[in-house]
Amino acid sequence: MAISAVTVVELEVGIHLASDGHRADRRTAVESIVNSVQVLSYDLDVAHRHAVLLAHTRRVGSPRGRHDLIVAATALASGRTVMTADTSGFVGLLGVLVFDR
Repeated sequence: MAISAVTVVELEVGIHLASDGHRADRRTAVESIVNSVQVLSYDLDVAHRHAVLLAHTRRVGSPRGRHDLIVAATALASGRTVMTADTSGFVGLLGVLVFDR
């Protein structure tokens, strides 16, 4: 199991948006996740696959969230399946395998 670097961004935003009473607990949870799984970088291979996915979604008129496309590109570049509770950002993307928990 691994997460993309952009997933860390999303988790960190959750920390910053949390109320004062929940921020410390959220920080602890995020640190636990980041320290227990591999974090996959946005490298040139991911960038190339991101460009292909972005061009495809524009061509077919099916825009997706920027972070979703980076997660999908990271999965493609690393030969992984995207695991998500919200498949809407990933269904129909070229070559992207999705597991709906």
